[in-house]
Amino acid sequence: MGKIILGDQILDRPDVHIDLEDRGYQFGDGVYEVIRVYGGKLFTMKEHIDRLFASAKKIKLDISMAPEQMQKLVEDLVKENKVDFGSVYMQVTRGAAPRTHMFPKPASNTKAVFTAYTNVVPRPASQLENGVEAITAEDIRWLRCDIKSLNLLPNVLAKQEAADAGCFEAILHRSGIVTEGSSSNAYIVKNGEVITHPADHLILNGITRQVLVKLCKENGIPFVEKEFELKDLQNADEVFITSTTSEVMPVIKVDGKTVGDGTPGKITRKLQELFEAKINREIMVNF
Repeated sequence: MGKIILGDQILDRPDVHIDLEDRGYQFGDGVYEVIRVYGGKLFTMKEHIDRLFASAKKIKLDISMAPEQMQKLVEDLVKENKVDFGSVYMQVTRGAAPRTHMFPKPASNTKAVFTAYTNVVPRPASQLENGVEAITAEDIRWLRCDIKSLNLLPNVLAKQEAADAGCFEAILHRSGIVTEGSSSNAYIVKNGEVITHPADHLILNGITRQVLVKLCKENGIPFVEKEFELKDLQNADEVFITSTTSEVMPVIKVDGKTVGDGTPGKITRKLQELFEAKINREIMVNF
């Protein structure tokens, strides 16, 4: 069954218990991250942990643990569970306290609760090679999507809508302006230029997105952060999405309409190659 982190300890799963009044359970009052494991090693771990602490700060949540301590715990968890290719889910809630909407008072001594566990997740090789289909959906989320919070019900509804349509992802829009996917960042390629929504409060600045920005700059691929519309999505030369588990994923159909010639595009392929090369350099694993 594998081991789990609770607080500063690695425990057997049956020994982990979460209080019924934990605010993560009752209010979604917490933040989370998912880190990819390749060849038993964590990829872009520091970036994920830094973002976890940044999200916590934005909701005034004191994690009460040093980033270095958290990193060591998660590395030990991966070793304990002997994860080769997979992921680590980690979250921090504000802790357990009698239910009230306000934060627990300092005198209550309520402490943040850190948990983490591992999953075995193979790379989506076939989808990376052949591409996936997506639908578009209205973005009904709150206005602080830059915070990686536990409040994911709108994302869940959009993802389920995509699944019901036999698609991989739902690409979201606010009144026709494309923001991101239900669990990914979204991009179009037009005339050789990669275009994606600016990293503001309307999207999550994905770690894979951040890697991609650097790869484009280092390799002379034009990359522009600007708003684009649904009509631009429908008329794009290429469409792709990125996330920790999806990597650089080609989208070959949107709302049933074929993108380009219906195969992953030239720039998308180039970005896949560059992304894999970065993993190989840093993790020393060959796919």
